[in-house]
Amino acid sequence: MKTVNLLEVINGISEPPACDQTLGVKVIEAKDGYSKGVWTIKEHLLNGNGVIMGGFIGAAADIMMAYAISSLLTENQTFASINLQTTFHRPTFPGEVMIEAKVEKFGRTISYLTASLKQNEKEIASVTSSIMIMKRRDNRRVD
Repeated sequence: MKTVNLLEVINGISEPPACDQTLGVKVIEAKDGYSKGVWTIKEHLLNGNGVIMGGFIGAAADIMMAYAISSLLTENQTFASINLQTTFHRPTFPGEVMIEAKVEKFGRTISYLTASLKQNEKEIASVTSSIMIMKRRDNRRVD
């Protein structure tokens, strides 16, 4: 399993992880606990009701939150989501969605983040997340 250094993605050194590419999320900037990105949504993410599936909206916010928290971590730290709460304000359609994420509280072991997603300058969803901060482990796989 290959891991991707998100700081290297932010700085244009590495390609983004597959999840970013699959959804069409691209980071524009990330620093000091803040990130901003654009999500280019294609029609294959539509549900049977003709709108973007809510889980994809949460995933896109989670991606941008990962960049925000990564901008504050040391090279010996990593993170994992504890929870993700998404509130939908209006339907989302194919096109561009702007995503902004912010670390509201950066703790030693737990951090709290928020994200806002906007399409056509209108908020489509707001997301909150608690994230566990951990010591980075050796990524070698043992079977």
